Amino acid sequence: MGLFDLFTTDVAIDLGTANTLIYIKGKGIVLNEPSIVAFDRNTKKIIELGNKAKEMQGREHRDIRVTRPMRDGVIADFEIAEGMIRAFIKKVTPNTFTSKRIVIAVPSGVTEVEKRAVRDAAEHAGAKEVHLIAEPMAAAIGIGIDVEAPVGNMIIDIGGGTTEIAVIALGGIVNEESIRIAGDEMNNAIMQFFKKNYNLLIGERTAEAIKCEVGSAVPLKEEITIQVKGRDLVGGIPKTTEVSSVEIREALNESITQIVDAVRQTLERTPPELSADILDRGVMLTGGGALLKGLDERIRMEINLPVHVADDPLTAVVRGTGKALENMNKYSKVFIRKRTY
Repeated sequence: MGLFDLFTTDVAIDLGTANTLIYIKGKGIVLNEPSIVAFDRNTKKIIELGNKAKEMQGREHRDIRVTRPMRDGVIADFEIAEGMIRAFIKKVTPNTFTSKRIVIAVPSGVTEVEKRAVRDAAEHAGAKEVHLIAEPMAAAIGIGIDVEAPVGNMIIDIGGGTTEIAVIALGGIVNEESIRIAGDEMNNAIMQFFKKNYNLLIGERTAEAIKCEVGSAVPLKEEITIQVKGRDLVGGIPKTTEVSSVEIREALNESITQIVDAVRQTLERTPPELSADILDRGVMLTGGGALLKGLDERIRMEINLPVHVADDPLTAVVRGTGKALENMNKYSKVFIRKRTY
């Protein structure tokens, strides 16, 4: 180890729409915070980010803007995203001057322009070398699947902005489907449901909390009711209403149906030998969306295949990205190669 190595660090990042997770070589996962930034509207200076910025969401005054620089799994606000990456890395590596190598997980359906934006943001944040890995591939590595084996594995990674469905074999993605229907879309469906049925305006944070608490994809053994606070659209005053998990399930149904349809389309395009492997091994669910009550059961009923939820699905992508970082030689084939025209 040279003197230069003392002041550099290798970092793996799952740059998600909802959460950013960071893995440092030799240390493991060191950060898991929301991808939210609060900045001064006049100077564009970042005031808070992560958990502290999330607490400010929906409560900011006119000089502060709270935003999510990632939308649908890709960078929506380049300047703020770059500042967020830099600030998060600085938070977990305060004593190092630079990041020698950064591996970032991106949705499998991103365009060349979107990949370029991620590379540029990481380079501007101080990376000397940037590698990209597809999220479903990273998730498969993270949950311990041997991606190099001549066997088919199907991964469904449901994040905040995108749902990634991929069939993986021989260290590559055989076929994939990336749809921009995921956690955010579900939150939005809940917000619209309250607006339409109860004339009640609720915020994104409240919708997220309702989804986590009572959201489900199949009928529950015991249905739950919950008190929801918001602003009455008719009277304009704060109001509380009571809803049941049955109504929330109804609100989420359209998003879940679209995810199931995408899974079906991917299976229809899968070569027969790999289909046979998937029948034996089943489908793996990863990402935060995998935690929705009964989602595995709903997909199992619809496609008639075994469906398993991975252990700790939220960190599967960053664990896989970290493994790829630790064993760059072994996993060199799985990185997204730059296109040469």
